[in-house]
Amino acid sequence: MCFAVNTFAQEEVAIQDKYTAHNKGKFFVSWGGNRESYSKSDVTFRGKDYNFTVNNMTAHDKPKGWHIDYINPVNMTIPQTNLRVGYFINDHYSVAVGVDHMKYVMTQNQTANVTGYINGEVHNGVYNNTPVNFTDETFLTYEHTDGLNYVNTEVSRHDDISKWFNLPNIDKVQINLTEGIGGGVLYPKTNTMLLGKDRHDDFHVSGFGLSAKAGINITFFKYFYLQGELKGGYINMQDIKTTVSNDDKASQEFFFLQRIIAVGGIFRI
Repeated sequence: MCFAVNTFAQEEVAIQDKYTAHNKGKFFVSWGGNRESYSKSDVTFRGKDYNFTVNNMTAHDKPKGWHIDYINPVNMTIPQTNLRVGYFINDHYSVAVGVDHMKYVMTQNQTANVTGYINGEVHNGVYNNTPVNFTDETFLTYEHTDGLNYVNTEVSRHDDISKWFNLPNIDKVQINLTEGIGGGVLYPKTNTMLLGKDRHDDFHVSGFGLSAKAGINITFFKYFYLQGELKGGYINMQDIKTTVSNDDKASQEFFFLQRIIAVGGIFRI
């Protein structure tokens, strides 16, 4: 019995001596790519001569696929990406800041009901839940493709589950579960062609977002990791710039779901 207890105690000490056994005081940074799905959204456009809502607008993301741009410093903002930098305040909890660079594109080949009024040269009249086909792009094109930037802070929990897989040396391979919640601001660059007006082409703080995530982290050789996540949330943007005129803006709210794969490093300074 004494031999068994002593052996178990030695094994516990050996695990505690591992670099990966404790996280407190470590920094981490990750970079990855994502795909997104969006709920339908009622988008309201307001201006000097118009006020109308496109009901149940459908939208999609704009994937780059497997491409060198993910690691090309010149073109790294072209794909849909995730950047995160964080710090472990103890062995199980971390605080991180980052940018989820998503892309939101109105599905052009759709017919949606429009409610409101327009006093314009090409489009004019009162719309009362009137079906409008947007395929020819003369009425509206609408996208946040440079992009739907969710600048956020997250608090996450991390739990080592390596023992579930009987991994003998967690300094070589360690498997962790991670869950977190976050919030932040939306800083999109919106590309819109609205009723023939000149489009706005600059970044603008447009609203806020809330999110929650869950994922699995595989750490290799103490310092490098691969992480997969599912991240869902709510976005509310009430001040979207649509044209060069300060009178023109849009508002919308919707839910999103991200699928993220990221690579990263974890270290002490």
